[in-house]
Amino acid sequence: MNSISHLLLDKLIASGMSESLATNLNMLSLLFIMLILLYLVDLILKKIIITTFNKISVNTQTNFDDLLVKNKAPRNIAHIIPILIADNLLSIIFLDFPSTAKFLSKGIEVFGVFLMLWIVRSLLNTFKDYFKTLPRLKDKPIDSYIQVFMIFSWAIGFMFSFVIITGTDPWKFFTALGAASAIILLMFKDTIMGFVASIQVATNDMVRIGDWITFEKFGADGDVIEINLVSVKVQNFDKTITTIPTYALISDSFKNWRGMEESEGRRIKRALIIKQESVKYLTADEVENLKKIQLVSTYLDKRQNDIEEYNSKNKVNKELQINGRNLTNMGVFRKYMETYVENHSAINKNMTIMVRQLAPTSQGIPIEIYAFSGDKIWKNYEYIMADIFDHLVAAVPYFDLQLFELPSNTTFK
Repeated sequence: MNSISHLLLDKLIASGMSESLATNLNMLSLLFIMLILLYLVDLILKKIIITTFNKISVNTQTNFDDLLVKNKAPRNIAHIIPILIADNLLSIIFLDFPSTAKFLSKGIEVFGVFLMLWIVRSLLNTFKDYFKTLPRLKDKPIDSYIQVFMIFSWAIGFMFSFVIITGTDPWKFFTALGAASAIILLMFKDTIMGFVASIQVATNDMVRIGDWITFEKFGADGDVIEINLVSVKVQNFDKTITTIPTYALISDSFKNWRGMEESEGRRIKRALIIKQESVKYLTADEVENLKKIQLVSTYLDKRQNDIEEYNSKNKVNKELQINGRNLTNMGVFRKYMETYVENHSAINKNMTIMVRQLAPTSQGIPIEIYAFSGDKIWKNYEYIMADIFDHLVAAVPYFDLQLFELPSNTTFK
């Protein structure tokens, strides 16, 4: 070892150089040779390992090895041997500088710890990318779990680095760390809450990547594109991105539209508001006139017969229309709306179809359609709903009814 450590020392002293200067120059020369050697070894190993992995990835059906190469795992692994060589050569090169050798040795050990962390990071990113290609896992919050493992890895790495640098006994260090656990928990409160929330979200299947959610508190209305340890990213329909704390998914209320997307239809729930003053009983002539509307002609015949039979049986005085049973223009229009919706080709006939009268308001009487379109695509759904209400709004005057509308300039003219 001495012969290698003093490879140039004797020659430099023989040339007339002072022993102190010769010792420093000898050390620097050996250090330069070591750096060149490490560079060449690292370069050769990197090329061999990367080439080997590339050949393996081409010949295999799984894309896991391709992802290893993409996340630079082989390149990081190639750095291990040069670090081991450097650690062994330090004691030879710095034989005459024991304190420097000890300092650099600790530095290399710390660098080795961080290299291992970098390798672990590459492997975890590879697993993350691979799991996202699996149909069963691609919509799960994989990022959250990977981040948890990475946080633990970094924490352990920093602990070992601290132990290496200070020379502290590991058991004493971990004992002191346990005493400071309350402070650590406070520092990582959001991370811990996010981790717990991620587990609950995954376990209860509350949100998946790709779900359409509406979270009014945070102004989010769009598709979930990422779920990680501390946040959920939602791409809104205007292409903006809203970031929501992960733990907010279990502490606050939000709407997930997945149930609608997995069902057989998308709900239509909208009302026309009828002016109360336009509602009236129908005379016999008005009923006959409405029979010209094909969708309610059969209904009117049957109802008219039933009403006449009832009124005759009970000897109702029909001098006033309020007596006995009568048809109203709003009742007939409600039946027309129901029949029209039931016969509409875009409505799912296997799901609820209902036209109902809601409680009167200060604007009028709402008549609401409750049904489901067979097409769930947003654009088509809006077209279907508009098509139905275009027709019904235009049909209102045929029943001698009026829709409520706030006054405008033309109203006063």
